[in-house]
Amino acid sequence: MPEGHTVHRIARQLRLDLVGRRLAVSSPQGRFAAGAARVDGQVLVAADAVGKQLFCTFESGDVLRVHLGLYGAWDFFGSLTPLVPGGFAAGSMGAPRLRRSVRMGEGERETPAGDAFPPEPVGQVRVRLASAETVADLRGPTACEVLDPAEAAVAVARLGPDPASTDDPDAAGEVMADRLTSRNVAVGQLLMDQSVVAGIGNIYRAELLFRARLDPHTPGRRVPRDVARALWDDWAVLLADGIERGFILTREDLSEAQRVEAVTDATLRNWVYHRAGEPCLVSGTPVVVEEMATRKLYWCPTCQV
Repeated sequence: MPEGHTVHRIARQLRLDLVGRRLAVSSPQGRFAAGAARVDGQVLVAADAVGKQLFCTFESGDVLRVHLGLYGAWDFFGSLTPLVPGGFAAGSMGAPRLRRSVRMGEGERETPAGDAFPPEPVGQVRVRLASAETVADLRGPTACEVLDPAEAAVAVARLGPDPASTDDPDAAGEVMADRLTSRNVAVGQLLMDQSVVAGIGNIYRAELLFRARLDPHTPGRRVPRDVARALWDDWAVLLADGIERGFILTREDLSEAQRVEAVTDATLRNWVYHRAGEPCLVSGTPVVVEEMATRKLYWCPTCQV
């Protein structure tokens, strides 16, 4: 499932290339025809991410809300502002614009751009946002709906704080700490609760808990407040880094050469995630994998006590 950094990158690409433009909005597969017709022909005035959800606001005030879920992705075609330093993330508004084809979902990849523009929709495209130069195709989302401003505000209010979408990270961190330390639910489950803190998925959950040396089974009420705040502060740093890099890198022990290698070698990026049965990189104890709240949890029983 795409985690918070990916959705922020998608919002960034939309802001660079489609916000401020009048768009043709359609539903090539037909399942979202009514919603598409509601915003078709309008100027897209904002694209914002909160946690794992994307909110695209049109000039009427109507908001397209998208949650990619497990399998959703956006395909971008045409004239795209390059994203740096990973090749996709935002540079400056004046960066060179190239004819490109980029998919942004759980991972990112660039493919050769075809000669025809706009390209014919391929497969089950739920929504197409199109300007004269750029096309964004949405496929496979868990949620896709058009909301009025009041409904959109309710949807945002249901979400926990997100370090990358708040003007006051300290106050937002206090909200997260309040919500985490007031419940008797395992902290490993609370970090995945989007009403506690928005944007954390399986990878960030495992890595944040390992970096904090915190047992994922610890009830929230038993997590010291300073530890809860430290989790928030670390999340803010990792999220910002993920938005810029385009992938999740949580190991701080890598050499500069290894950090470069990690761009293409995912096995170098994380302390415990996806390393079930392998020796912990700190203690040597085999990394444990178990199911928590229907998702796989990776942790070290020696380091996280």
